[in-house]
Formats: sequence, C-alpha cells, structure tokens
Amino acid sequence: MSKQYYITLTLLLTPNILLCATAAVHSHSIDNTERESDGAYRPRDYVHYNDAGHNVEFDHEAILGSVREAEEYDSLSHEEAKRRFALLLPKMDLNGDSYVDQSELKKWILNSFVKLSQEEAEERMSETDSNQDGIVTWSEYIKDAFGVSAEEELDSEDIGDTGMLVREEKAMWRAADGNGDGALDFDEFAVFSNPEEHESMHVFLVNQTIREKDLNGDGLISFHEYIGDRGAQRDQEWLIAERDKFEHELDRDRDGLLAPDELRRWLVPDNDEIAEEEAEHLLATADDDGDARLSHRELLAHRAAFVGGGHAPERFDDEL
Repeated sequence: MSKQYYITLTLLLTPNILLCATAAVHSHSIDNTERESDGAYRPRDYVHYNDAGHNVEFDHEAILGSVREAEEYDSLSHEEAKRRFALLLPKMDLNGDSYVDQSELKKWILNSFVKLSQEEAEERMSETDSNQDGIVTWSEYIKDAFGVSAEEELDSEDIGDTGMLVREEKAMWRAADGNGDGALDFDEFAVFSNPEEHESMHVFLVNQTIREKDLNGDGLISFHEYIGDRGAQRDQEWLIAERDKFEHELDRDRDGLLAPDELRRWLVPDNDEIAEEEAEHLLATADDDGDARLSHRELLAHRAAFVGGGHAPERFDDEL
C-alpha cells in the first residue's frame, strides 16, 4: 500500500490530534541508522505521521532548515517567535508579491532539506573527528562507528551502529572520497553521511544493493531476493503485504524483477515529492480564504504550524 494511503488512514483515525496544537520537542539526536529493514533509506518525512498522529516537529524543521533552530524556537516567547518568523516571510516570498504560493513554499522546503542534511553532517563530523582537525580518517570513523581502535580488530561481516557491514561501509567511504586521499573533508563526509541526498552516490547505492541481494548474479532483484532472510520470522500477512508492495509500487514494468532504475526509486527517497506533499499540507493548514496562496497575515496567524515557539496555540486570531 502507498504512503499516501497510510497518511489518509492516519488523518481519518486521529482527527482530534490533528485539530489541536501539538507541543514540539526537538530533542532527538541524529539517527545514524537511516535505512529501513528492507535496505531503503528512510524518507525525510518518515516521522511526519506516526502512531500518535501528526508530528509537528517535521513541519517546523522543514521551514527552519535546522533542528537546532527549531529547538530554540520552542523556548522563545510569543513575541520573539513572531518577530523572528516575520523576518523569514520576505525570504520565503520569492517574487515579492506579499504572498507565498505552493511553488514558493516547495522551493523553500527543498532548500531546508539541504540545510538539514548539512546540519546532520556537521553534528556527525563533530562526534567523529576526534582531533577536530576538520578531516575524518578511517581510523577515527571506525572507532566512533564500531568501537575499535584498528581495522584489524574488525571482521568484514561486522555491523556497526549504522546497520551496515564494515566492508560496505569501507566501499562507501572510497566512493565518497573525491580526491582519493583516504580521508574525508567536510564536503566528502557530508556525501558519506547522507549518500541518498547526493546523486553522485546513487549508482553506488544501487550496486551495493545488488551485491547484497542478487543471489543468482543476473543484476536484477526478484521478490525472493528482495525478501531475503527477513521472511524467516514473519507471518503470512507480512509476506502478502510485502508482495503487494513489490508488485504494485516497486516493480514499475511488472516483469517480476527490479532493474537498477527501479532499485534507485526504491532505495532513494524522492525529496521533490516529499517537499510537494509538505507544501500542500502547510498550504491547506493556513489558507483561510481558500485562494491557494498564503498572505503574510495568514502565515503569522498560523505560526504554530510553521515554526512553533512561544507555547503557541494552533492559531493567532489577532493576526487576522
């Protein structure tokens, strides 16, 4: 079943949660385990809707482009949060017509995703670069990720806190090492940390998955290869759901096999689609007059939805 189906189901089941303001606590640390159990990278909006309903943290970070700044907004007074958000509005209003339409909102969110990726890389690098010289060596990385001081202490089949085999980690390291000097500067480490965000790494990710799953060496992934060992402890209902996903979402040409392009669409989240859906969601939240665009007054009135802060209610009627 599609992601849209689950979002719609969540909306139907949790109306009270969605209609009230939710307190945002942006206290989560960077999650190094970014891949799902099937090997695909988690989309940026994987926490937008969950068992508790609508998670407003995602909305705030999608506008501010920073977990740290979203955390800071949570501690601001109503007046200061309003002042800071008002300063953002002319920047979001790309054509200067005093409105932010869906296209402008989508562009802003896509830029925020880039900033969030950079922030994640900065945090990871600060944790990994033990001597703080701006370069991460392989030795520094394996000490942080695997808890060992030398590669000789590792087996090629060992798995670190990223959930990847060390041999695959090292192959990804080489792919991200643009100048081939064996160490990663910040730009290279950003590519290594978020390979799904960088098109230059997509071929590597596809080939890595083929190496992991392609048992018969034909360069394609069948349903049984896609399932792999995951099916051993699962029930029939899970297998039916996975087959439905494989046949109706992943296998675009319906030939029973996943070719490299289909693998890429499965492995790499589509940030453009995610930004489009987020822009639609925020527009629907704040477009009080139904003109398919947001005036600065509408944006300020619905500041809670966009950036939170100041123990904000759902809506500030004094701004209308």
